[in-house]
Amino acid sequence: MTRSGPGGHRQGQPSTDEAPLVAIVDDDASVRQSARRLIRSFGYRAEAFASGEDFLASASAARTACLVLDVRMPNMDGLEVQRRLAGSGVRIPIVFLTGRASDDEERRARSAGAVEFLRKPVGTATLLRVLQDPEVRLNHDHDA
Repeated sequence: MTRSGPGGHRQGQPSTDEAPLVAIVDDDASVRQSARRLIRSFGYRAEAFASGEDFLASASAARTACLVLDVRMPNMDGLEVQRRLAGSGVRIPIVFLTGRASDDEERRARSAGAVEFLRKPVGTATLLRVLQDPEVRLNHDHDA
């Protein structure tokens, strides 16, 4: 049986303009590229940003259905991106994906509303499960 992604598209098929947008913010170029390819293979649209500042300044921030966010980055860390979004009233489900983070950083991220906190490396099935979780709302009308 073939599993379908958003909008009834088969996994592995190119995403469409109607598919939800997943933004990836990570200072590691290889992580950004591989996460973007993987998320697109699930049938979602994906855009990648090298920094929190780049994401927050982009027009994509207002259209993002889910944010996959690294914790430790130069200049503005993921927790600060999360704080700024909340402070401006933007409510985007945030999935933290990090190679190294303290238990305190995880606690702070979750208490501020992160829907998931994953440690790298993350398997394909795990990431797909998280993106399909009802709390992330990628398979539902997130504007309702």
